Amino acid sequence: MSQPATKPHLSLSKILQMNLGFLGLQFSFGLQQGNMAPIYSYLGADEASLPILQLAGPITGLVVQPIIGAMSDRTNSKWGRRTPYFIVGAILCSLGLLFMPLSQSILMAASLLWILDAGNNITMEPYRAYVSDRLNEDQHNVGFLTQSAFTGLAQCLALGTPALLVGLFGMNKDAIGANNIPDTVYVVFTIGAVLSLSTILWSVIRVPELPLTESQKTEIAAQPKTASATFKEIGSAIMEMPRPMRKLGVMMLFQWYAMGIYWTYVTYSIARSVYNTSEPVSDGFRSAVLTNGTMAAFYNAVAFVAALVMMPLIRKMGARKVHAVALVAGGLGMMAIPQMTETSMLFPAAIGVGICWGSIMGTPYVMLASCIPPRRTGVYMGIFNMMIVIPMLLNAATFPFYYEPWLGGDARNALVLAGALLICAAIAVMRVKDSELGTP
Repeated sequence: MSQPATKPHLSLSKILQMNLGFLGLQFSFGLQQGNMAPIYSYLGADEASLPILQLAGPITGLVVQPIIGAMSDRTNSKWGRRTPYFIVGAILCSLGLLFMPLSQSILMAASLLWILDAGNNITMEPYRAYVSDRLNEDQHNVGFLTQSAFTGLAQCLALGTPALLVGLFGMNKDAIGANNIPDTVYVVFTIGAVLSLSTILWSVIRVPELPLTESQKTEIAAQPKTASATFKEIGSAIMEMPRPMRKLGVMMLFQWYAMGIYWTYVTYSIARSVYNTSEPVSDGFRSAVLTNGTMAAFYNAVAFVAALVMMPLIRKMGARKVHAVALVAGGLGMMAIPQMTETSMLFPAAIGVGICWGSIMGTPYVMLASCIPPRRTGVYMGIFNMMIVIPMLLNAATFPFYYEPWLGGDARNALVLAGALLICAAIAVMRVKDSELGTP
């Protein structure tokens, strides 16, 4: 689809406001990362089954993201191309967050996670495309890394709030409901439900989408809107995928398989190395959950700062080099965390994870936006995020088979493996040439 030659240059204030919805969206993801594995354990799940129980995110992403991306490319409504998807997704996300702490069984929690992830995925890809639609190419760097900065800030707040509720507001960390889920989880998930909807509404009201040109409207009207046409467009886009995007797919395989391992097992690693326990209903395990929340809040604060620092670095060094360095830092940090036996020692190791996370949520999209055709922005953003969910599906399908025999059923070994895979991702991204990404 043709795009206007130039778009209005937005101030940093406007770019921050257009991406504020990412604060609510990523607050929700932060809650999932820090709480879903423990919630399943509180309800009686064993460690080896955790990757399978986390399948909701990868499968909904695999199905929803490319379909919603392709549909939003072909949408022409009075509310805009992307906005209807933002709103529907935010409502579903809020409902999933509100009801999750009320789960009475593993099945109920897994079902609510499907709803929550469906909402997140419906919102995510149109939001990525919205940045590409709204900004000129010379502002893509700022646009996507602002999203990355909001990711760090949101997840810092999401993961750090339970510890604040205990330390600052005096909530009892051992106060639990009949379903063994701590009261702190009830409070923080309610906060997330409010933020998910309110921040999206702020973004779309304060920085609305650009109106479509007449030629764009004509082109959309000429495109078939049937389900078969949508799937045909996705298939065609995959077959015609730009070569550098295919190379980035190898990097995505390593980095997201690694992140899936990390999020699932970091709490269990801390429980063993710092609190000498592997029992989910123990006081030590609940302490490990809070410690991981505090550490994750810290590394997400690092990610927030790192994303801002990366903006000038990418202009100077190029996106792929910056991302490779960040991935190595994350790999070394993940390898170091299981070696730490004191809470205070976790935080220096987490700095590398924060640098890595600050890059993961923004830099790959800077590279992607430079090598895909604008008329297919939505569908290619969706396909690119299939490259997130496919590694997580592989993780869920394969990890239970080798967790016990190869890793000794020890979460600390799982984190070392995750770190090694991030270093493999750094090697993979360096195989992409700057010339393929339109940079000198």
